[in-house]
Amino acid sequence: MEIALRAVEDSDLPVFYRQMKDPEALRMAAFGPQDPTDRDAFDIRWKRVRDSSFLLRTVLADGVVVGSAGVYGEPGEREVTYWIDRAYWGRGVATAALRALLVEVPERPLYARAAADNAGSLRVLEKCGFRESARARGYANGRGAEIDEVVLRLEG
Repeated sequence: MEIALRAVEDSDLPVFYRQMKDPEALRMAAFGPQDPTDRDAFDIRWKRVRDSSFLLRTVLADGVVVGSAGVYGEPGEREVTYWIDRAYWGRGVATAALRALLVEVPERPLYARAAADNAGSLRVLEKCGFRESARARGYANGRGAEIDEVVLRLEG
């Protein structure tokens, strides 16, 4: 499977919206939107982030839109984020997409966060060189509760 990144296009947004409404993906990611069914809030958020200094990419698998990846935040505190359609979990897509993103963004350090029980995402981050730097607790909309999260750091 060929994994590629490209700039986000308007036609990607309905796919992202569908992906972010997947209840199992929301539970696993934990830190998703407050109301994943609120299309207006989704559209407002994506307009805001597309107009910002975020670096956003669409993830393609063999030319099919399968998710998004990006980097946001202030220099020295920038954080990676990604969302891959559940149908592609466990197939190396997230790892390949994150590796491609890290080539585009050479600055270090970079940070990432994942629910402490999200073994798949933690494995992706570790394969890409991120190492645990802290533990925290935060409210997770996808679970309706405060949960443990792992903060990871990628050095030069």
